[in-house]
Amino acid sequence: MTVWIQLLLIAAIIVLGLVVMRRTGADSHLAIRRLLMMLFIVAAILSVLFPQWLTWVASLIGVGRGTDLLLYALVVMFLTFVYTQYRRNLALQRQLTLLARRIALLDAENEEQRPTRNR
Repeated sequence: MTVWIQLLLIAAIIVLGLVVMRRTGADSHLAIRRLLMMLFIVAAILSVLFPQWLTWVASLIGVGRGTDLLLYALVVMFLTFVYTQYRRNLALQRQLTLLARRIALLDAENEEQRPTRNR
């Protein structure tokens, strides 16, 4: 029975990892992100196949259990994600503001260049 759940978890990790790694933006070409994702996928698969491995790594670091180490790693990853999304949102807001200003100036310039109609 445990073999089936292991196979299901490994398949889910691989599929979700590939979905996350697909190229979807201007910054998706960074090799370091792809390498870190591959490392994460390998670590996740090893943790599914050999759960005692995670406990061994946790004891080396000084954490009591492997599940605690996993929780700490997920909290750090989540906070990193929140920070990067915040920075990306700020950059997009700046770009949107500049675009809105540029469009407003172009509209005003076009309005001035239009011939006025006599009423």
